[in-house]
Amino acid sequence: MVLLQFNPNSPAPLNWQAFAQEFSSKFGVFDIVAGAKENLFNLQMYNNKQFTTFIVHFKKEAYKTSWNYTALWFALCHALPQCIKDVLCLTPKQPNYNGYKALITQINQWNSNW
Repeated sequence: MVLLQFNPNSPAPLNWQAFAQEFSSKFGVFDIVAGAKENLFNLQMYNNKQFTTFIVHFKKEAYKTSWNYTALWFALCHALPQCIKDVLCLTPKQPNYNGYKALITQINQWNSNW
């Protein structure tokens, strides 16, 4: 099996993003924590998805980072659909991260029943 083969049309030698993608596809993620952080920022919950399913994927990536609850709350808010963010603006502030997760679960169940 040949890991690397010369390809004159490959953008990898000239483009860092292409190189990192090709390197990761051949050898895996070279920095698990950085990969998890990137996955958290790229994670997106869509309107037709259940929060309980989404939070499992979110926690899987969050576990690999050493972020505190404030950073996780920021990443979670970034990933939520606008319809849930709109309702969160109208609700009282929750005392902690787990309170927000419970509230988002209720909002999502209410939205799916509507």
